[in-house]
Order: sequence, then structure tokens, then C-alpha cells
Amino acid sequence: MLSLPEYPWTALAPYTAKASEHPDGVVNLSIGTPVDPTPQVVIEALRAGADAPGYPTTHGTVELREAIVEWYARRRNVHGLGVDDVMPTVGSKEMVAWLPLLLGLGAGDLVVRPVVAYPTYDIGATLAGAESIAADSLAELSAEDRARVKLVWVNSPGNPTGIVHDAATLKALVDDARSLGAVVASDECYAELGWGDYESGVPSVLDEAVCGGDHTDLISVYSLSKQSNVAGYRAAFIAGAPNLMPALINSRKHAGMIVPAPVQDAMRAALADEAHVAAQKALYRARREALIPALEGFGLRIEDSVAGLYLWCTADEDCWLTMGRLAELGIIAGPGAFYGEAGANFVRIALTASDERIASAVQRLNAAR
Repeated sequence: MLSLPEYPWTALAPYTAKASEHPDGVVNLSIGTPVDPTPQVVIEALRAGADAPGYPTTHGTVELREAIVEWYARRRNVHGLGVDDVMPTVGSKEMVAWLPLLLGLGAGDLVVRPVVAYPTYDIGATLAGAESIAADSLAELSAEDRARVKLVWVNSPGNPTGIVHDAATLKALVDDARSLGAVVASDECYAELGWGDYESGVPSVLDEAVCGGDHTDLISVYSLSKQSNVAGYRAAFIAGAPNLMPALINSRKHAGMIVPAPVQDAMRAALADEAHVAAQKALYRARREALIPALEGFGLRIEDSVAGLYLWCTADEDCWLTMGRLAELGIIAGPGAFYGEAGANFVRIALTASDERIASAVQRLNAAR
């Protein structure tokens, strides 16, 4: 029987209980689940595709794959993809968790993930019987460990830090990984939510400036959950790695890992419509701009956080102390300890709450100065 760590979010129970005592109710800023309505254009496409008596294909319809290829060219500056080089997945977490197994990794193989990272990268290695190690550069590894590296995870924009790796940084990592014969998988699901210097876009691992136009052994993992408020649809996809994609598709066929046909139709509509993405980003921008001064006034310093749905904050104290002080205000944050030892003095503040709840959090933070 598999023996996995307890799901970390259960540790929030006492802080949730404390926050629930607040007379104005809880403001839950701990989890990045969308709260705004799914765009009507997406709902209508889902409804129109609801008559779907036959099995959909694992590889996805040609029409969806064409839409994904076109989106990468239009929004991510990625060219040279073919319709055979992309595939829809049942959310992006599925691919994060199962990619090491699908690549055939096992005992003795090493998966590299960011120092501060989403826990599922480690879980994916465990499911495959491989090992994982935290490093932001392969140069940090010993010669012995470098020889065992088979998969390198990049997360840009990062969760929880909101850090972005520029094209030069990504290129250096890709070049080093290729020298080792390792696959690079880039989790890029917050790429439409760049702030400041990244308003106009965040580099993809498939960008020519990163990979020289060669997508061999490079996988971009993307989700529509954040930009289109379809987390409940489990609508995501991967692209790149023409040398690996046929085997990935075949393995997922055997496992029955298929995105439902109506969801595939909804994905096409979401990818084609930029207006709802811009409107959603404007909502997150307003919430971000309201929270930043309130959090800083409360004594939190915000680091990185140049893209994505989160503010990565520290009071230079153990995260659980900060969690307790916020819970006294009825606010629940995400403890940085969930994301590795390097996050132990940080909390993650999500922008995924209603305008009314964000306003309430701001009022409470300001009053506690």
C-alpha cells in the first residue's frame, strides 16, 4: 500500500477555528481556488457540447489541439508546435503527479524541483518510486546527484513565491539539463497573470529564446483554471517534447485518462476569447493593489510576487506565529512551511476571495496597525 504524507491543508484546522470566531466571519486567503463566475462564453460552449454519447480521445480533438497551438503562438511566443505536440490533461495537477511515472522513472532516478515549491512535485517522484531533491539550479547538485537527474521541474511563475525566471535563466537551466540527458517540465499555469515588468508576458520553456526552437525533452504544462475560472472543469494541457508525446499519449490511453468531450469544447472557447482573461486579471489586480499596502502596514514584507495569484509575505518569524496573528483577525493564510524549509518564515496570501471579503481583510489589517 502507498504511504504518502498526510495532506498538508488539514494542519490549518485550529487556525480556521480561531478565524471563524471573528464577528465579521472568515476571510479565507489560504487556497488559490477561483471564486469568480465562469465566463459565459465558456459555459455556452460546454452546454453546446453536452450531447456527447461517444468516448472522447485521449489526445483530444484536432480542433482543440489546433486551438492550443494557436494560443501558444499568440499568447506565449511559442512557434513550431504541431497538433501532434499537444494534449489536454485532467487538470495540471494530474500531470505534475504522474509525469515521473509516465516517463518510466523509478528507483535510483532523481527528480529536481524548486527549493520553495508546490508539494505535488515530491509526491510525483514518490509515486514513481524515484527520489526528489530541492534545487533552483542544477549547479547546486553534487556530481553524483547530477548523474541521476532524469526530470527537472521548473515553476515560473512560481507557486507560492510568484517568482518569474527570465529567458536567460530558463535557457541556462535547459542547457544544463540537456547536458545530463534530463527532461525539463515547466509548470506555467499563472503565465497570463504577470505584474509590473511581466504585464506583457512571461517566458515559456518552449520559447525560441530559451530552447533555440528545439522542443526535444521540453514540456510546458498549462491550466485554464486560473485565467478562465474553470478549476471545476479540470481543463489543462501539455505541449512540446515531440520525442516523448507519443508515449505519453499511449500511456494515458491505457490508463483511461481522458478529458471529457464537453470540457474539450469549453477549452476551445476559453482559448479563443481574450476578453474574459483580461477582465479576470483586472479583478485580481484590484485585489492585489488593495491588499499590498494593508499587509505591509501590518508588518509583512512582500518578496518576489511579480506574477500569479499570491503574495509571498514574511514578518521574519515562524510562519505559524504569523498564521496565528492573522487568525486573530479572522484571516486564514497559507503557511510557507507547506512549500519546503525555505518557506518556513513566510505565509502565502491568495487573491482568490470576493471583493467584499478582500475589503473586509483590508479593513481588519489596517485597524490592527
